[in-house]
Amino acid sequence: ARNPQKPASEVPMNRDEVTGKAENVKGRIKEAAGVITGNRDLESEGAGERAEGAVRDQVGKARRKVGEAIEDIGEELKR
Repeated sequence: ARNPQKPASEVPMNRDEVTGKAENVKGRIKEAAGVITGNRDLESEGAGERAEGAVRDQVGKARRKVGEAIEDIGEELKR
């Protein structure tokens, strides 16, 4: 079971969170490159990837919280 006193920053991220953060950063880089070069297609593609990454990160966080809640319930049932 997880340690409730452990700060959230020390809880390991799941695959969706890691992938989402990476996609978000990749999108931000593409979006900035598109702005700098005046390439609207690249800017738009980057914005889409950034948004997709943010959503995936949030899904991962939600999935982790559900898993933690299930672990907590399991611990309560063992008592």
